[in-house]
Amino acid sequence: MNPADSDFAAEQTKMTALGRYGQGDEVAGIVSDLASSETAFVTGTSLKIDGGFTATKKVFSQLE
Repeated sequence: MNPADSDFAAEQTKMTALGRYGQGDEVAGIVSDLASSETAFVTGTSLKIDGGFTATKKVFSQLE
């Protein structure tokens, strides 16, 4: 069973700003950039790679 094919997945993707799950190459690109010398001054941070899930108002409205 592929979780991306489920009703749960459909509901989850509706709650993201991009409306879809991220792809491996999209996440790999971010990791690659952060591992490069171009970002050597970036330290001690957490980066949410969630397609805007945590930024949507839909998440907060469901908690009410």
